[in-house]
Amino acid sequence: MTGFLGATYLWVKAAHVIFVIFWMAGLFMLPRYLVYHQEGLSDPQEAARWTDRENKLRRIILTPAMVVVWVLGIALALNLGLADGTPGLGWLHAKLLVVLLLSGYHGWAVGYARKLAAGRATVANRTLRMLNEIPALAAVLAVVFVIVRPF
Repeated sequence: MTGFLGATYLWVKAAHVIFVIFWMAGLFMLPRYLVYHQEGLSDPQEAARWTDRENKLRRIILTPAMVVVWVLGIALALNLGLADGTPGLGWLHAKLLVVLLLSGYHGWAVGYARKLAAGRATVANRTLRMLNEIPALAAVLAVVFVIVRPF
């Protein structure tokens, strides 16, 4: 691609993929932490340990990685001509929708961690375990949209 990123395009793309991996790793871990946290609510010391783990994961990995993914992803999308109305970018629109939904899931998980820190479990254990699968589904969709480019 020879957009405004020029020779740095591949470096920006590589950094984007690296930070996607970091973000996804965190999104695979946090929901599992939430399950364990919720199961440990009856023991205040155990619950406090899970709150600390969740906060560290969010502060050190999840949120910084998500911000970098968005910044680099927007730069890459603009480089491809997203703002110029370049045709043939339906796959990119679909991927952006998946990333937007995944960002919403990230926000929900962080919010639920805060609820658990306050001792309020509002989601059934089984439902919480099922919600663990959302990042995997999002990853599959995003990869298919980027590699296969079905539209």
